[in-house]
Amino acid sequence: MSAPSHGEDVAQRQEGIPMSSHFASAHGHEGGHAHHHDHDDGAGHGTFRSYLVGFVLAVILTAVPFWLVMDKVFASAGTTAMLLLGLGAIQIIVHMIYFLHMNAKSEGGWNMLALIFTIVLVVITLSGSLWVMYHMNANMMPSMTMPPAAMPAMQGMKMQ
Repeated sequence: MSAPSHGEDVAQRQEGIPMSSHFASAHGHEGGHAHHHDHDDGAGHGTFRSYLVGFVLAVILTAVPFWLVMDKVFASAGTTAMLLLGLGAIQIIVHMIYFLHMNAKSEGGWNMLALIFTIVLVVITLSGSLWVMYHMNANMMPSMTMPPAAMPAMQGMKMQ
């Protein structure tokens, strides 16, 4: 059975046949509400309160780093950077829990497994990149690690 054309739709409306019965029969949804949107995948769908809590936490975790940097709360830039990285990691977790509804039960645990795999890959990539850059700097740029007094002696040496 082929789907009715636009002209047949108009004819059905003029004859008093409701459009819902046309779409129900044409699209395989006999009875109108045969499918349910009740997935029991373990992930809780957020309430207004949970979204509000997530929003407030996200705003706080965004405003505090701006305050730390703009007011120069710590004398050491390294301390400020480490604190910013920590607050950024916490904000990622807040977003995953309150907005993405990720937990160990969602999607049968596959979401968590994919997250762990992604974190492992990112850690390997970042640590490997930092390791390579550190060793390249130490091994390829000897003039940066030598004292200035040794520099004239190096310039007089003949490379072979």
